[in-house]
Amino acid sequence: MNLEPLATFHVELDPILDLGDTPWGRRRVINIVGGSFEGARLAGTVLPGGADWQVLHADGMASIDTRYTLRTHDGAHLYISTSGVRHGPAPVMERLSRGEPVDPDEYYFRLFCRFETGDARYLWLNRTLAVASGSRTANAVRYDACTLT
Repeated sequence: MNLEPLATFHVELDPILDLGDTPWGRRRVINIVGGSFEGARLAGTVLPGGADWQVLHADGMASIDTRYTLRTHDGAHLYISTSGVRHGPAPVMERLSRGEPVDPDEYYFRLFCRFETGDARYLWLNRTLAVASGSRTANAVRYDACTLT
C-alpha cells in the first residue's frame, strides 16, 4: 500500500452540544458550519449542515463519526463520512477541551474517510479509501487526507 496526498480539510465547528452519558459513553454532537478543502485533484468548500456524532469514552478517547457535504470548486457535490479516534495524555486532552492551542504531535487523531457522489467527474472517489491525520482547535478540525493506492 502507498499513500497519495488527497487534500487538506479545514472544517469549522459549532460549540459542542453535550447529550450526556449513554451506555456507550458521553454522547456529544458537534455541528459543522463550513470550511474548505484543497488538494491537487480535489478542492472546494465544506457546506454547513453536517455534524460529528462523537462519543467520549471513560478513558478519555473520543470516537469520531462525521457526515457532511462538500462542494467542489467546479460545482460537484460530494458526501463524506469519517470515522476515527482521538486520544492522548489526560493533561493534553484537558487543554484541548478548553480550546487551548495544542501541538498535534502531543495526541493521536486519525480518521478513515469514505466519499460518495453521482457526479461523473468524481466517480473515482466512490472507489477510493482515504486515511487522515488530524488536529483540533477551539472551533475547527484540520486534517490531511491521503488515498490508499
